[in-house]
Amino acid sequence: MDVFHCIENRRSVRSFKDIPIPEEDLTKILKAGILAPSAGNIQPWEFIVTTKKDLKAKLAEAALGQYWMVKAGVIITVCANEEESATYYGARGRNLYCIQDTAAAIENILLAATALGYGSCWVGAFDEMEVRRTLNIPKDVRPVAIIPIGIPAEIPEARSRKDLRRVVYFETYGESKW
Repeated sequence: MDVFHCIENRRSVRSFKDIPIPEEDLTKILKAGILAPSAGNIQPWEFIVTTKKDLKAKLAEAALGQYWMVKAGVIITVCANEEESATYYGARGRNLYCIQDTAAAIENILLAATALGYGSCWVGAFDEMEVRRTLNIPKDVRPVAIIPIGIPAEIPEARSRKDLRRVVYFETYGESKW
């Protein structure tokens, strides 16, 4: 699938068929995550793959009761190893670069899932401490996103986007060619 087609067709899917994802597809999706760019090529991301229903239910509870995600074939929790980034970049690595790096990995995961015909959703609303407890995440590793992935039961309509003229400036902030 063409990358622009994936970008245009990616949706936040919140309704799944209760069907597992084949391991070969899951591996392709995870590999797409690690192919993302990162500051200094540190690659501070870590992925926790959850397929057990009881753990998916605990993650859904931690995600402020978003129980729709339990039916997803898999949930990938993307984490940032803050100290790994801080080793090279200090506070900026801990507070910014590791988050930017994991965000790039998350987007790659979402696009790879779309390319393979799966639905996915970037879930950022969750109780971080509860996710840490549920998945036994150490204190220097921060959960950044929960990504349910599976066979969509329905595909939502595209949502509107801001016009480029409202968000693009040329040369300096506020200057527009349009």
